[in-house]
Amino acid sequence: MLEFICYPKCTTCTKARKWLDKNEIEYRERNIKEDRPSADELKNIITLSGVSVRKLFNTSGKLYREMGLKDKLPDMSENDMIDLLASDGMLVKRPIAINDNTALIGFKETEWAEKLL
Repeated sequence: MLEFICYPKCTTCTKARKWLDKNEIEYRERNIKEDRPSADELKNIITLSGVSVRKLFNTSGKLYREMGLKDKLPDMSENDMIDLLASDGMLVKRPIAINDNTALIGFKETEWAEKLL
């Protein structure tokens, strides 16, 4: 079953949820703020999605800006970035859709259709 990791107040997550419902894709929803992904889960997401760890950061988020991460990330190791992401779900780009063979980060309808339908 697809795991849909999201933040309920996020408008992009709401669009993605409506798309999943419209396409009758069964999923289990998980609130990223209350049940944040662990470092191991994040490593699995990186592997399945094929993106770099930096692509997992919610660069438009308030916390990202407050922490000055734009300037700090270039000097951080991949493991340090993963540990930081695992420390607070609000740092993680969302939504994330993950199943046994793919992980999608952010909602791009064409990409989701290609991978999930």
